[in-house]
Amino acid sequence: MSVFTLSQSQKDEVLFKELTALVDHHRARCEPYRRILSASGFTEGSGISDLPWLPVRLFKTLELKSIPDDEVFKILTSSGTTGEVSRIYLDKAAAAEQTRRLGATVQTVLGPKRLPMLLVDTKAMLKDRRSFSARGAGVLGMSTFGRDHVWALDNEGAVDLEAIRGFLVKHGDQPFLIFGFTFLVWLHLYEVAREHNLDLGNGILIHSGGWKKLVDQAVSPTEFRARLAGVGLTRVHNYYGMVEQIGTVFLEGPTGGSLYCPDFADVVVRDPQTWAELPPGKPGLLEVVSTLPTSYPGHVLLTEDLGVVHGVDDGDWPGKRFSVLGRLPRAEARGCSDTYREAA
Repeated sequence: MSVFTLSQSQKDEVLFKELTALVDHHRARCEPYRRILSASGFTEGSGISDLPWLPVRLFKTLELKSIPDDEVFKILTSSGTTGEVSRIYLDKAAAAEQTRRLGATVQTVLGPKRLPMLLVDTKAMLKDRRSFSARGAGVLGMSTFGRDHVWALDNEGAVDLEAIRGFLVKHGDQPFLIFGFTFLVWLHLYEVAREHNLDLGNGILIHSGGWKKLVDQAVSPTEFRARLAGVGLTRVHNYYGMVEQIGTVFLEGPTGGSLYCPDFADVVVRDPQTWAELPPGKPGLLEVVSTLPTSYPGHVLLTEDLGVVHGVDDGDWPGKRFSVLGRLPRAEARGCSDTYREAA
């Protein structure tokens, strides 16, 4: 069942009601959040763009959780490169719901059955299952939607060509899932497939993050898709997400070029000077909203990413379609797929 069903007007009504309830929920349970709301003077809003946002960077400096210590089931950490990391606290209910919603989102393009899965990463990166990096959380979260998993990289992070070949011999004649962060897919799958004439024609690729190094190599998202088509890989879906809203992913539509908001999430593009909401076509600072964060106040977050809404109710799926244009100048590089030391 698709989670891309609501028109923008329907979504505005549903999400505003649920997000307003979450503001009250977290205000009652998270003292730092309550103090922030009090200092901001927020009382109530008339729409999603009126709701109070938290800068995503606050999760690096404050302990923001709406559950008692004895209910903390898992702590997720971001993969920033400056030493500071976000800490996201989940209880069992939040972790289960986020897994369920992520599954529903991904199944929109994969279908209901688990597919054989090639992971363009190294298993050595999964060390502590209680405290994950963003990269580890992404890999582990997506791995639940596949079966007969094969890792494309060995424990040292080098390409395991025989493992990839063995996977394709066994599963290459049927639909299979490929997951990896964008730069790793480019360097350790596309280039390997091209060099060794591997056929990825039945693959469905889901990838995210790591565009900075590709930009440095002058590889645009359009060229990325075109090059992958050259090794047979035409079903390609980028996604945008972050550990601070784990379980919520904004997925690229089938025709490519735009990301879409699932029914339980949305984006607002703000003018970085006035903080006013910008109309489609005007780039600005990206705010992400989601009804999933119940164990911590991550329901309305101002990111450090620049984005633009291309259109509303006029694409592959209803609602807003948008692109992420890159990091805000001087913002910390997240390093999700670019940080090889995590796999050491």
